[in-house]
Amino acid sequence: MSSARRTDQQAAAPHVADSHDLIRVHGARENNLKDVSIEIPKRRLTVFTGVSGSGKSSLVFNTIAAESQRLINETYSAFVQGFMPTLARPEVDVLDGLTTAIIVDQQRMGADPRSTVGTATDANAMLRILFSRLGDPHIGPPSAYSFNTASVRASGAITVERGNKKAVKATYERTGGMCTNCEGRGKVSDIDLSQLYDDSKSLAEGAFTIPGWKSDSQWTVQVYAQSGFVDPDKPIREYTEKELRDFLYGEPVKVKVSGVNLTYEGLIPKIQKSFLSKDKEAMQPHIRAFVERAVTFTTCPECDGTRLSEGARSSRIGKISIADACAMEIRDLAEWVRALDDPSVAPLLTALRDTLDSFVEIGLGYLSLDRPAGTLSGGEAQRVKMIRHLGSSLTDTTYVFDEPTIGLHPHDIQRMNDLLLRLRDKGNTVLVVEHKPETIAIADHVVDLGPGAGTAGGTVCFEGTVEGLRAGDTVTGRHLDDRALLKETVREPTGTLEIRDATTHNLQGVDVDIPLGVLCVVTGVAGSGKSSLIHGSVPAGADVVSVDQSPIKGSRRSNPATYTGLLDPIRKAFAKANGVKPALFSANSEGACPTCNGAGVIYTDLAMMAGVATPCEDCEGKRFQASVLEYRLGGRDISEVLAMSVAQAEEFFGTGEARTPAAHKILDRLADVGLGYLTLGQPLTTLSGGERQRLKLATHMGDKGGVYVLDEPTTGLHLADVEQLLGLLDRLVDAGKSVIVIEHHQAVMAHADWIIDLGPGAGHDGGRIVFEGTPADLVADRSTLTGEHLAAYVGA
Repeated sequence: MSSARRTDQQAAAPHVADSHDLIRVHGARENNLKDVSIEIPKRRLTVFTGVSGSGKSSLVFNTIAAESQRLINETYSAFVQGFMPTLARPEVDVLDGLTTAIIVDQQRMGADPRSTVGTATDANAMLRILFSRLGDPHIGPPSAYSFNTASVRASGAITVERGNKKAVKATYERTGGMCTNCEGRGKVSDIDLSQLYDDSKSLAEGAFTIPGWKSDSQWTVQVYAQSGFVDPDKPIREYTEKELRDFLYGEPVKVKVSGVNLTYEGLIPKIQKSFLSKDKEAMQPHIRAFVERAVTFTTCPECDGTRLSEGARSSRIGKISIADACAMEIRDLAEWVRALDDPSVAPLLTALRDTLDSFVEIGLGYLSLDRPAGTLSGGEAQRVKMIRHLGSSLTDTTYVFDEPTIGLHPHDIQRMNDLLLRLRDKGNTVLVVEHKPETIAIADHVVDLGPGAGTAGGTVCFEGTVEGLRAGDTVTGRHLDDRALLKETVREPTGTLEIRDATTHNLQGVDVDIPLGVLCVVTGVAGSGKSSLIHGSVPAGADVVSVDQSPIKGSRRSNPATYTGLLDPIRKAFAKANGVKPALFSANSEGACPTCNGAGVIYTDLAMMAGVATPCEDCEGKRFQASVLEYRLGGRDISEVLAMSVAQAEEFFGTGEARTPAAHKILDRLADVGLGYLTLGQPLTTLSGGERQRLKLATHMGDKGGVYVLDEPTTGLHLADVEQLLGLLDRLVDAGKSVIVIEHHQAVMAHADWIIDLGPGAGHDGGRIVFEGTPADLVADRSTLTGEHLAAYVGA
């Protein structure tokens, strides 16, 4: 009885420690937030929604998650903090009730050629230990199975400076698993000689086809012609074996050309030094196009693309080597590991099984561990990052997700929802930034930001339940139950793009005719082969404009004006109006304020503490010299123009003294994709994921091409913005373009003229065309997963 009475007393007076069940944010001002104050319930699933650019990421990632991470970092010693990223305290008055934040964002994984799904998730590390213990023949420690570790042997004397200095003879040896030919990359680069010269011509006839190499006056060409190693008047195809070897691979040697001492070097090493050692992104477009044509990557002949040395490939468990294990689909590998039974490695097998089962559970069982991390889509990369958290025993943790449904078919979204709910039910706080109504529907609590984007956003429009949001008069509430209707009539194709026997990745000899002159949507579950079909089979020629999911690169000096090329016509217009050089109107060139070098702020590095950025006192944050600001165009100086929004600038450059057609055309495209609110000089680092995607789309819309290939353009778009995107796609098609969209969003599917559905499953269960036809036929058919979900979406 006494224990029952004690329990009653506890229930009547809750412990003071149990009263902290809210995360309180007061006065948040990060980016465009306008003194936001909210209370978020702990141990619940809270979804943050609102139009793209309304301040969701600023509140969740840049305020709540950033402060949590900063406070955790401060618990380490100053020495350890010196090795960690430094985080500034967010602009907020009060942040209360924070717990440890685990961030699962949508950043693509690094495209390092040595990074794979296995290395990114520790699955490879466990497999290497497994093979080093059970592999036959035994070849060495776990490093002997690693394609990132080279074998090293060294011997010699070392001197230890301690007490009496004494030289000691030492030998060192480490066995690595790296293939020596491709250095663990799995591919070797090869130069296509036909792109360097026309072998039917002689050097005197202008055989070189390398950009900038002219046969008459170019010194580089004259070095080859007058070197004495080859006959300049003989066609290259008639060279003797020695002449060809000297021409292509000759060692550097001094030669006299027209009385000047110069260095002669074989063509291949010359090209490697002058073109291939440079950053491709920084090259001029025609040079980059040449490099992409001239350099081909082929599978390494020695390791057959496995990246591993012969020794690592020879060691097996049963009949399976580590290369075979990494090449299997993860669901098949999980079955193989489950069949292993050895008490000596029992804890390792348990951990490995749990990791592989997590892949299957999260819907990534179709991947293989040797898949390069850089080839994963944004959605796949995000789910790979989630794997380490699924089996975690941590509770009372805050999990922060950035659009976890990106790249997911409606069929897969249900599975993701179950995972989010499971994390919550373990006693964790789950914060999700999301646009998809299917995920908003499972929220315990909804925070809707807006009402607009950029300066028109940054306030909380609604807080409460999903039902309250639906009944409320906010942009999200009004659009939550939006359903796109099937088209009554569809456009007729003007031609077809034939794809025959496509076998990239998991495609199983696919034959398909993609209609041109219409809006064609390619869909199917994640991993069914959509990107492999389009990016791997549609020739990326001069007539194809491809807007993929690769992230925008840009520093805090980059802004929409520099990224889109808008600043060039603006600078020229200012220069022409004032009779001075265009370079004066660049904050990265001659016009930059000398005190802050055109950054607008002075950065002070404080080692392991967050650096401080203070506005430059000389230019007052305007980034330009005072003398430059005296030059005006249409009554405005360059800093005032960069402070304009796209919509204001569109009006400014459209008429009057400042009329600049080239600038107006770019501004029109930015307004077309719904970025009218962006400021021209806003740093790219402050843009949201959806804004970056649309900025990229606007830039590529200016490319000349008849076929547009768009990879999930609805990424990061609010329900209201999707309508605008559909209008944009219609305008492109009506202007005579062909638009091919890889997409999961049902509104885009319903709006299509033609649908190609891949499946039926993922990985080796996919790679086939399961439906071709109009959206209405797909809904009537209901023969595929996509058909069922689309029918439910349109209410058929």
